[in-house]
Amino acid sequence: MSTSLLVHGYEVVIGFETHAQLSTQSKIFSRASTAFGAEPNTQACAVDMALPGTLPVMNKGAVERAIELGLALGSHIAERSVFARKNYFYPDLPKGYQISQFEIPVVQGGAVSFFLGDDKKTVRLVRAHLEEDAGKSLHEDSSLGASIGNGRGFSGIDLNRAGTPLLEIVTEPDMRSSVEAVAYAKELHKIVTWIGICDGNMQEGSFRCDANVSVRKPGALLGTRREIKNLNSFKFMQQAIDYEVRWQIEQIEDGHAIQQATVLFNPDTGETRAMRTKEDAADYRYFPDPDLPPLVISREWVERVRSEMAELPRVMAERFVTQYGLPEYDATTLTQSKAMAAYFEETAKACGQAKLASNWIMGELSRRMNADDLSIEQAPVNAAQLAKLIERITDNTISNNAAKQVFDTLWNDNKVTVGDNMTDVAQAASVIDSIIEAKGLKQMNDTGALEAIIDEVLAANPKNVEEFRAGNAKALNGLVGPIMKASKGKANPAQVNDLLKKKLS
Repeated sequence: MSTSLLVHGYEVVIGFETHAQLSTQSKIFSRASTAFGAEPNTQACAVDMALPGTLPVMNKGAVERAIELGLALGSHIAERSVFARKNYFYPDLPKGYQISQFEIPVVQGGAVSFFLGDDKKTVRLVRAHLEEDAGKSLHEDSSLGASIGNGRGFSGIDLNRAGTPLLEIVTEPDMRSSVEAVAYAKELHKIVTWIGICDGNMQEGSFRCDANVSVRKPGALLGTRREIKNLNSFKFMQQAIDYEVRWQIEQIEDGHAIQQATVLFNPDTGETRAMRTKEDAADYRYFPDPDLPPLVISREWVERVRSEMAELPRVMAERFVTQYGLPEYDATTLTQSKAMAAYFEETAKACGQAKLASNWIMGELSRRMNADDLSIEQAPVNAAQLAKLIERITDNTISNNAAKQVFDTLWNDNKVTVGDNMTDVAQAASVIDSIIEAKGLKQMNDTGALEAIIDEVLAANPKNVEEFRAGNAKALNGLVGPIMKASKGKANPAQVNDLLKKKLS
């Protein structure tokens, strides 16, 4: 459970229902294509619309993707689960019901863990069940209606999405702020894309979140929730939850009761508005689908899927802690994507300095990627180059500040992109060393020359010398600056401090 945060004396309670579109090429109960962007109603077959004489057939690939999610989240995978018909009316629901799972879902329990700053949070899952998607209603404005002569707007139905396979992932109401909710959604998004069961494209509707939001006084029973539907942006997700929390608190403070409802968020106004009063499970009149037998999953099938899965992000993070000695926070951050994890490992293995590699990737590299809106695959500094740069710091060829200048030059020159010569260590060394030489950044390693500079600075600053010998340790800083200036920044700061202390003691 998450730690409570109070908003104007109220505790916020949030649960999530996420619809992840599975990455199969065909629909969950038919062979119709799931490709995005086709002309309306060109990918809806007779099975998707339940026309007389048709029968649904379970897509094995969809089941395997559900198994993968269960394994990734530490869930129980039911050996026997059943499909039900969920009855309700939408204009874009061609059957008049949706095939889903109700009493026995395929994935049960599990958890998603993530960091908020240095704090580790865990959100428990209730279930993840297989179901089919509905179609899509398209609403055109009145100007379009006028162009075809009716003077009004009109609506159309596109059934291409009908029957697309979904996993609905349902959490316990464990989140206590919009920030925590967004962090959960981002972590779940990372997991489903990492294991390849969903492309995660939120603009195309492949990853859609519904947030159940309520407020209560600390220690009170759960308040009445309102469900914010179809949040397809992390930014809008946070805005919608924050608005809904403020609205509910204002309603309660004004003496109004919260009515359970489904609401939509309008990003243009930043407000939520009620779409309909919320139905409960009984309103859907669930009953077992007579056309689909129970879904039976053997332990052998589960173990085969497990053996074929790539290393999971949480497993990789644990390995980074044990193999490279990284803090848990670093390991979790570096496994936000496969590309970043691969970049880190390439760098760490090449330079032998895992913590320094982590610091540079999480610091300077990430800062520059964010500023230039680049992914790590697009970063102009590749892993071999960063590894060589770190080597030049650790062998005292350059200082850390000089290394940042070399990094800037590499980045701005855009000589080699990630993916090109990723393991060409000789070329990376040549590029790094040529920049160091051209900019004159090599540190002074001549102890005799450095001692001569130190002696001159000590003679010119007797007051600092006297204060240091009198016990004022900060006076040493007043000597280091002039020495670094006299050496044109080429002196090794650690070596300067050592020599200074020896001469002054």
